[in-house]
Amino acid sequence: MRHDHLIGANQLSRADIEAVLDRAAEIDADPSAFADAHPDALLGLCFFEPSTRTRMSFDTAIKRLGGGSVDMGTVESSSVKKGESLADTVRVIAGYTDGIVLRHPSEGAATMASEFVDVPVINAGDGAGQHPTQTLLDLYTIRENAGLDDLTVGVMGDLKYGRTVHSLAAALTTFDARMHFVSPESLRLPRNVRFDLHESGAVVKEHTDLDDVLGELDVLYVTRIQRERFPDENEYREVAGEYRIDADTLDAARDDLTVMHPLPRVDEIASDVDETDHAHYFEQAHNGVPVRMALLDSML
Repeated sequence: MRHDHLIGANQLSRADIEAVLDRAAEIDADPSAFADAHPDALLGLCFFEPSTRTRMSFDTAIKRLGGGSVDMGTVESSSVKKGESLADTVRVIAGYTDGIVLRHPSEGAATMASEFVDVPVINAGDGAGQHPTQTLLDLYTIRENAGLDDLTVGVMGDLKYGRTVHSLAAALTTFDARMHFVSPESLRLPRNVRFDLHESGAVVKEHTDLDDVLGELDVLYVTRIQRERFPDENEYREVAGEYRIDADTLDAARDDLTVMHPLPRVDEIASDVDETDHAHYFEQAHNGVPVRMALLDSML
């Protein structure tokens, strides 16, 4: 796989995805074999929103490939606080680095940034838009536990503002997957996302109750209700905590159900699920390093 930029999961063909996942499996098996793959590479980390897993796993990934990173730091400690535009910020950082990882609260920010630089831009989340590298590690986790064909996937929670959901759904259309989306009416998939899924020929079903579909699922992908995306605090309070699972909930699930979550979780997965064989969300977070190593290896 080689792209100038990675902005959305819809850029990726099945062959692209499998190439990254296959390389990630090689790295997972023997990380030391890739220790000097990119000894002079520098990665710019530009996070205009908080991040733990994405920022740290990209930083770890480039260092395990033998390279290094430079970090813009917080918005408050950067020239953005002085009024510098995103275009100017990325143009400056592109002069220091071989690639930029960008997270920004505005949907479309990564696309705009990519128009101003000559190094690869990797979208690490643009508002409620896309998060394609999260999708790659999600698919890696799914492949390791359930395979990627003849698959029934349930996605539950905030489907309106959840960028991980939008990216994952787009990528699953390249595989033999049946998708069930479970959410309150107010947090259903956006119309444009539903349209794109139907245009791709995906089998999509929407529900308001997990019980309607739990017993059919190979994978249950749970997301938090994203408080920071709601324009109205009252709207958030109406749905907060409405979609939650615990160990008792999963009594009705198949024994081999894989439960995933992009993290951070708030209260949508009770801690007693952690002790079950269904829980794979910490494994999922760990997979961010080999998958992002594989991605950087293919793009730099």
